[in-house]
Amino acid sequence: MPDRDAAIALWRRHNDDESLFRHALSVEAAMRRFAASRGEDAEFWGLVGLLHDVDYQRHPDEHLRHARPILSAAGWDEGFIRAVESHGWGLCSDVEPVHVMEKVLFAVDELTGFIAACAYVRPSRSVLDLEVKSVKKKWGTAAFAAGVRRDVIEKGAAMLGVPLETLIAETIEALRGVAEAVGLKGEPAA
Repeated sequence: MPDRDAAIALWRRHNDDESLFRHALSVEAAMRRFAASRGEDAEFWGLVGLLHDVDYQRHPDEHLRHARPILSAAGWDEGFIRAVESHGWGLCSDVEPVHVMEKVLFAVDELTGFIAACAYVRPSRSVLDLEVKSVKKKWGTAAFAAGVRRDVIEKGAAMLGVPLETLIAETIEALRGVAEAVGLKGEPAA
């Protein structure tokens, strides 16, 4: 399996949008945290998270139709590719999340973006002081982060058999660990 440096180089060959890169790093962090808490391979899970949108910038209307050839040519194995494809289940892929890692990816992909949006509207502009109750308060406001598919996140939590609040709390903790790298550390006090 290629390493993280190779994964980043591959991502950069197919993408140059820094916002998308911060999203990739966010999903990577969430995947690593969930893997560690389950005694799974955090490196493998993290790299799946890092490369889950490898074809998105160039092919947004054909997302995941190009991921398999890109990943295969770069030496990623079938299990890795299948996991990447599973995050779009019911949206742009027919690959159903079966392994727990695939279910986590399905659940946290949209959730990391929603949490980032919640952090950005805080006075601190930081995930470091963001609490689950603040995220839940925004959850019910349809106009807030309207592009985030809350139903997908809820379905992912249900597939994992965890309460939505637990999924949110663990994802917030993951993002706190990479807050600076993903632009969620906040603004210095004036």
